[in-house]
Amino acid sequence: MAAVEDPPPRDDEFIEGTVDFKGCLVKKSNSGKWRSALFIIGVEMAERFAYYGISANLISYLTGPLGQSTAKAAENVNAWSGAAMLLPLLGAFVADSYLGRYRAIIIASLLYILGLGLLTLSAALPSFKSSDCEKVAGATPCSPPKLQMILFFGSLYLVALAQGGHKPCVQAFGADQFDGNDPKESKAKSSFFNWWYFGVCLAVTVTLVVLTYIQDNLSWGIGFGIPCVLMAIALIIFSLGTVTYRFAVNDGKQSPFMRISRVFVNAAKNWRTNSSTLHNDQGSQQFKFLNKALVTPNASKEEKSSCSLNDVEDAKALFRLVPIWISCLVYGIVYAQSSTFFTKQGVTMNRSISSTFKVPPASLLAFISTTIVVFIPIYDRIIVPIARAITRKPSGITMLQRIGTGLFISILSMSTAALVEMKRLETARNHGLIDKPKETVPMSVAWLIPQYLLLGVSESLTLVGLQEFFYDQMARELRSTGLALFLSIFGIGSFLNTFLISVIDKNTSRDGHESWFSNNLNKAHLDYFYWLLAGLSVLALIAYLYFAKCYIYYRCKN
Repeated sequence: MAAVEDPPPRDDEFIEGTVDFKGCLVKKSNSGKWRSALFIIGVEMAERFAYYGISANLISYLTGPLGQSTAKAAENVNAWSGAAMLLPLLGAFVADSYLGRYRAIIIASLLYILGLGLLTLSAALPSFKSSDCEKVAGATPCSPPKLQMILFFGSLYLVALAQGGHKPCVQAFGADQFDGNDPKESKAKSSFFNWWYFGVCLAVTVTLVVLTYIQDNLSWGIGFGIPCVLMAIALIIFSLGTVTYRFAVNDGKQSPFMRISRVFVNAAKNWRTNSSTLHNDQGSQQFKFLNKALVTPNASKEEKSSCSLNDVEDAKALFRLVPIWISCLVYGIVYAQSSTFFTKQGVTMNRSISSTFKVPPASLLAFISTTIVVFIPIYDRIIVPIARAITRKPSGITMLQRIGTGLFISILSMSTAALVEMKRLETARNHGLIDKPKETVPMSVAWLIPQYLLLGVSESLTLVGLQEFFYDQMARELRSTGLALFLSIFGIGSFLNTFLISVIDKNTSRDGHESWFSNNLNKAHLDYFYWLLAGLSVLALIAYLYFAKCYIYYRCKN
């Protein structure tokens, strides 16, 4: 007798585990999907405009108006970026355990607006005018008053805190608008991650082209103030979509963090005292430790302290992500270069388009976002359908295959950056500019475009793949946390980058030698640093391929 297939979901069906803003069950026909996702993508575009309005040109502000050295400014940028990428772990914990994603987004947006407002104030205060410092030839760059520095960095880290609550929740909330148990909506959810990043990069492109020009040529106060106004508008737009949103509920279950933590605690307690035959995950012994949480030494007395099979499976899913997370950390270091040393390279090169206009160094980042804006539609509409026809997979290729391809391309980007820097140094030597750091090296800034383009393609594959992977491979209640783990790759990567810079700067500047990161880039050796990153990326890719081959996908209920 032939098996009877389940009927396809109907639009008038209620969605299990999902309610509207009033707490009532919602139907497929009048909630969620792209109608809701577009509101959410809109607020994320505004948030990325604000974030990159600060991060993209921050090194220029620190080395310019604040008078910091190149190495010190790079360390400060990486420290702030690292904090901004790690704080989502805190934001996701609060959202998944207490507030819920919607309320966390509202509160984070309000903090964002406050932080940007204070940042605007710190840059606009009349007590600090960098032009007064520049009038004294050869003088040591002066700094603004201490109180103003406190206000600036306090505001900067308030923005990082707001981003920590905003970033993981918005994307998870957007993906929640699609029912993973509906084949049609499941396919749309996969596309959502592509178009999400498309919208983000479109906003970043506008930021890099327009806002960096305003900051470099008009006013830093205006340059920080525009994102503040835009975030306020975005919050209003996000609120307007409330009536259409689907809200996930946890059915009154204990905090997901408590459930997962209990698995590890019980497993540790029972590790030495329980010798029973245990349930194995698809015959694998690698989770033997966690399986112990299912069994207690005295079941009759301690039954309530044992964990359910679902809790243990959720813990295993989290545990499986660790090797993939670790093997991608070097990519986090590579990712940090575009907003630090790539920008400093551009400052030294010929950026003139006409006799009156020069390309702002930070706007070169637009080549990354523009590449992504162009590549993602090609990937989603051409490459995926072709791959889908070959592999018979809804996504064309697996998430891990997509990530690995991007990691390989990042190696090409670092190698290209090293070769271009070697050419720039050679040009500086040939024109006698080694001791003239303020002179423009007669080499077009267009030489930097290939490394930006390669990094853009790499991000299109790796970043989007990681986002979908860390969302899809977590329990429903922990998906904000999954996206926070994805972001923490770049947070840890920024801190590792800071550590590398500090160690290399200290060791290469001994005995009167020029540091690899000398303020005079014509005496520095960024090319050595890029080659080092390329080599580390090769080792990381080898490790990633091993872990990806062994990975068993987790299928959770959507």
